[in-house]
Amino acid sequence: MATPVYFAPTALPALAEALARPATGRVAVLTDTTTARVCLPLVKPHLPPDTVVITIPAGEAHKTLDSCQHVWAELAKAGVGRDGVLVCLGGGVVTDLGGFVAATYQRGIRCALVPTTLLGMVDAAIGGKNGVDFLQIKNYLGTFREPSEGIFIDSRFLDTLDPTELVSGYAEVVKHSLIGGDEAEFAALVETGIIGADWPALIRHAVTVKQAIVSLDPLEGGTRRLLNFGHTVGHALESHLLASGQPVPHGLAVAAGMMTETWISRERRLLSEDNFDHVVFFLSATFPKITFAPTDVDAIAARTLQDKKNAQGTIRCVLLTGIGAAEIDHPIRVSEVAAALRWYQTVVR
Repeated sequence: MATPVYFAPTALPALAEALARPATGRVAVLTDTTTARVCLPLVKPHLPPDTVVITIPAGEAHKTLDSCQHVWAELAKAGVGRDGVLVCLGGGVVTDLGGFVAATYQRGIRCALVPTTLLGMVDAAIGGKNGVDFLQIKNYLGTFREPSEGIFIDSRFLDTLDPTELVSGYAEVVKHSLIGGDEAEFAALVETGIIGADWPALIRHAVTVKQAIVSLDPLEGGTRRLLNFGHTVGHALESHLLASGQPVPHGLAVAAGMMTETWISRERRLLSEDNFDHVVFFLSATFPKITFAPTDVDAIAARTLQDKKNAQGTIRCVLLTGIGAAEIDHPIRVSEVAAALRWYQTVVR
């Protein structure tokens, strides 16, 4: 059964109702330094008056076990017991890390997710994946655990985002269309773009698509791996730049990953030239190009050997077979990834 998802205008009142259930212990809300300032005031009226606020620094660089230790310690200091609830208010970093903290603190406490970024609303908060980065590898430690209280989505939070964050989240909307939509749906995205986007409708649709896939394969043993389109190369690129002190938004790395993996799909003759042109033109026109040194290409490509979807030492990648159609578990070579990254550097504007 899919985790309940509540949308505005009833999302925050539904959160208040969930936190008022009998036998609910101390409530804590996890924020980062940005959401504490711009988002917490909207949520605070819906929280119990004695809610403890725990804040971590904003950014992927702080999605670590050190941050988890800080949150665990603050929960213990506040007297949050196994009957407590952790409300995770933020983007993908906060919901991923907070879900992991809730799953492990005292062997698991109740949890509610309130995503505040487009990326969080359409992807990170949906599906029960939680985790932190480790050894400079994205999401290397984690759990599968749905938030017990539900997911509470209020698109008013999008007004707090800068344009880069909005574009970053849009990459996951496009991904859903490419792996599970159809040509008409993709054409509608191309026609409206970000400027004309109906965010409440797009968010609801993206949630429906992802939950349908997750319900078939909750623990990512097969079908769910479709959702990793763009992530094999994208995570390698994101991890490399983060380790180099040049962090990029997750969605922009995924957009670059979708472009390079689309190129590999075409090179393998899985994707027609026309479909390749349509996809790459739209992606390159919509998402800023990520820059990296030509001398970094081999190091980025080698990072795909650490991808969690790999099996028996082989890189497993999701490749497109059409617009709205993809296949999981294609074995690819590091040399193919390097070639795709060099194409991306020289061709994508």
